[in-house]
Amino acid sequence: MKIMHEHIDFPGRSAVKVKYCDRPHFTYPWHFHPEFEILYLTEGSGTRFVADSIEEFGPGDLVLVGSSLPHFWRSDEKYLNSGGKLRVKYMVIQFPSDFLKPEIENYPEYQLIGDLLKRSARGVSFHKNFAAQISSKILKVGKTSGFDRIISLQKLLQEMAKTSEYRLLAGELYQKEDQTFVNYRLTKVMQYLNTNYQQKIELETVAEIANLHPAAFCRFFKEKSGKSLSEYVNDMRIGYACRLITEGRMSISQISYESGFNNLSNFNRTFKKHTGFTPTSYFQEFQRQPGS
Repeated sequence: MKIMHEHIDFPGRSAVKVKYCDRPHFTYPWHFHPEFEILYLTEGSGTRFVADSIEEFGPGDLVLVGSSLPHFWRSDEKYLNSGGKLRVKYMVIQFPSDFLKPEIENYPEYQLIGDLLKRSARGVSFHKNFAAQISSKILKVGKTSGFDRIISLQKLLQEMAKTSEYRLLAGELYQKEDQTFVNYRLTKVMQYLNTNYQQKIELETVAEIANLHPAAFCRFFKEKSGKSLSEYVNDMRIGYACRLITEGRMSISQISYESGFNNLSNFNRTFKKHTGFTPTSYFQEFQRQPGS
């Protein structure tokens, strides 16, 4: 599916844009924009696409989408065929990619918000209980204006930054530019994996790059990345495969080998384990009637 670059206008050069939407169904296609986006749904159901993540959504869905991260929300078929009797209701808050950048870079009080915005590079889905707890703060951003709106948004972001009730949506490949590790040894390993994950990865080769015995490297890598080497590499390969599938220019067999898998059955099995879909059904999901 072709991805669209959305241009977002900020009336009067305001720093924050808020939209209340009450529609028969989501209408916006697969797209991205440089601005950060918070979407809070109060009514409706369907399927949410964020990068390589495909999940169902319903009332109380709260997601923070990072700068230039592809996404769209698609309503269930019943909304498309209800003649307007069913509605989707949601609030969208958008703000520039450099929002609070000087403050984040210079003042420790903004560190949590800075960390939150970094996480949003993969999309952040918040638990519904948490969304309900801060719903008044979400709505307050829309009810205020001018300077008060900026303050309200900062307070909302601080609450979102403090909670542990969230999940990251996109796979490892979408976090590639934000993979910064202080440890030089691990940095060399990541550089190698980022440029060679489409090829066969040998444990002995990677361990040699880190100047460690293979067994010691496995412990080291698991401690630093939270995943085994094979899990990490497969995440990168599946993330890349998802991008190729959505582009629709290659067959599933071609994508399998292009992504670094040695046979199609292994690719199909690993893909479904990571995404919950077969490669073919994943493609079909993206080709159905789009949403927003």
